[in-house]
Amino acid sequence: FTFDRVYGGGGTAPPFIFDQCVLPLVEGLFQGYNATVFAYGQTGSGKTYTMGTGYGSKEGVIPRVMDTLFQKIDALKHKADFQVRVSFIEIFKENVRDLLSSSSSESHIKIRETGSAGVFLTGVTEVDVKSSQEMTACLDKGSRCRATGSTSMNLHSSRSHAIFTLNVEQRPKLSGDASRATVDILRAKFHLVDLAGSERVKKTRADGDRFSEGVHINRGLLALGNVISALGADKKRGHVPYRDSKLTRLLQDSLGGNSHTTMIACISPAASNAEETLNTLKYANRARNIQNK
Repeated sequence: FTFDRVYGGGGTAPPFIFDQCVLPLVEGLFQGYNATVFAYGQTGSGKTYTMGTGYGSKEGVIPRVMDTLFQKIDALKHKADFQVRVSFIEIFKENVRDLLSSSSSESHIKIRETGSAGVFLTGVTEVDVKSSQEMTACLDKGSRCRATGSTSMNLHSSRSHAIFTLNVEQRPKLSGDASRATVDILRAKFHLVDLAGSERVKKTRADGDRFSEGVHINRGLLALGNVISALGADKKRGHVPYRDSKLTRLLQDSLGGNSHTTMIACISPAASNAEETLNTLKYANRARNIQNK
């Protein structure tokens, strides 16, 4: 296997991961480049910890992205006006749920695509935030609403794929004779994705709701794996099955599209998880071959 970087366990990885793999993506937002970071691996391998999507999490990629983003905005506010909006959704049993909606009823979120905007959601709640504290409040609110459940492999297993999205707009400050109509607004979005754990349903001893959830999780992850395989194949790119799941539709721009993307493959050191570890390493190895636009 060949990877760009390899990190050991011990709980010290997130600072190194952020500085080496994620910080360049945050800086690219200010040049108008879209970005995506997603953690992939079996249940219990540390994806939620690495991403920092657990309720009250101060560690991980997302809290560091927040702090760095607003530090950069503070340093550039004399040159431009910034607007930052966040949304937080989960894909649970192939339904897209709005984790920031104040309504308890099912929201009618639709996946749309245009040539200029790429793939986007309509009907999703977007919250204006002006500080990392306000953004953290949105992350915590959504994390509390997220679907989790107990399996034999993980007491608090994430049963959904969660996507926390930052939309950043910057408008250059006008000089005295400049017209507002001539100002170019620079827009970029950053998807931060915590995937549900890939797992064998038999091994988790899941039944009832957990079994049904596991089937949907594995179907979405299989679709993601098929997209990665199609994009990472050595032969000329043919049909890429983005439409096989909601997850792959929403990550379409991130995989083979116009985004800077980092995949963090999380694995377990336990010998009993060797099969899941091997599958994760194979997917990560294929993903490394993907060339985005």
